[in-house]
Amino acid sequence: MAKFTVFFKDKAIDSVLFESGVMHIGRDESNDLTLNSLAVAPAHAAAIIKQNGCLIKQLNDDFPLIVNGEKLKESLLNNNDRITLGKYSLIFNTTESVTEIPKHESPEVSQLNQEIGQNLNLPEANLQVMDGQHIGRILPMKKAMTRLGRNGGGIAVIARRKEGYFISSLENNSSMTINNQPLGDKTVKLNNNDLIVIDNTTLQFFQNPNK
Repeated sequence: MAKFTVFFKDKAIDSVLFESGVMHIGRDESNDLTLNSLAVAPAHAAAIIKQNGCLIKQLNDDFPLIVNGEKLKESLLNNNDRITLGKYSLIFNTTESVTEIPKHESPEVSQLNQEIGQNLNLPEANLQVMDGQHIGRILPMKKAMTRLGRNGGGIAVIARRKEGYFISSLENNSSMTINNQPLGDKTVKLNNNDLIVIDNTTLQFFQNPNK
């Protein structure tokens, strides 16, 4: 499964998930991913998504396809590759890419995580880093409880429950927000594409379809 996060002038504006097949990218509204800019061709590029990888191809010689700063006719994409189309950028990731979240768990908590996780039948979920030096990185939410942040900058926990994924604060910090609203002492159920800001880092929550 492939995720493309769309940036305009380095600000994330959209993200799309594709399981397999051909994804068409361009200015025309008939594309799977439409980018409204005259610098983007009506049919600019096509991404061929398979289980063993994703290949992106240029469709119009008059409109360059730039991958990681290099003009290419086609390219096999790797995690965190940046595709430039006019003033837009796309960050590519597979949702199976793994980045460990620093954690310090006792054996009892680890056992609880395992037991609770086995009893939950939820869609798989991930966080994606939307800014900073780790931009584009995917953080799988595979534990019953995932701790985020650091002391002094704000600490939050995302819990997997049978009703969904819920975030709450362990350290009240006014800069910790959900969709630009302070988290405070509330417990909030996360929805697809919610934006979380913790310790000045923006993370986007998304669930894998058909899981």
